[in-house]
Amino acid sequence: MTTPPPTEEVAQDGQPSGYRRVGSNRYREVVGFCYEELLVGTVIEHRPGRTVTEMDNVLMSMLSMNASPLHIDAAFCAEGPWGQPLVSSLVTLSIVGGMTARSTSGRAIANLGWDRIRLTHPVFVGDTLYAESEITGKRLSASRPGQGIVDCRTAGIKSTGEVVLTFERSFLVATRDNDLHLSAGY
Repeated sequence: MTTPPPTEEVAQDGQPSGYRRVGSNRYREVVGFCYEELLVGTVIEHRPGRTVTEMDNVLMSMLSMNASPLHIDAAFCAEGPWGQPLVSSLVTLSIVGGMTARSTSGRAIANLGWDRIRLTHPVFVGDTLYAESEITGKRLSASRPGQGIVDCRTAGIKSTGEVVLTFERSFLVATRDNDLHLSAGY
């Protein structure tokens, strides 16, 4: 069975979703969502994906001072269980976390925490990663009027469909009436 191609979302006024009209035939990309727009149960598939390179692995391993030969020494790794360097978990977490930020917390005021980080399968140079996040909870902040706390669960997924990373995250985001994006030119 063939899956029909996705349809382009267009609002009733003819404006494509994901953009804000800023002039005649002129649109500005919208970054993220306000509190009211993040609905519990919504799943966001993050694109584009990202193919992990050797430079990603070596550079991040050195920046984070993780000089384990497991990540940076191909001759050492040739003798190990993988036969090649294993991409550092910090690289995997950074790439997957980064690719989710634009849509889940693109309007965030602050990240509040990362929980239950699990590395479920190895990642190697050349693997392409995608991510998806589900909004799992939200509540208005008791101490910060006009802001709310949103929880999400994210999975990092290889192009083969194998889940390599999962984590839960919470962030603080403004309500629509308190969003600074319009006044800042976003």
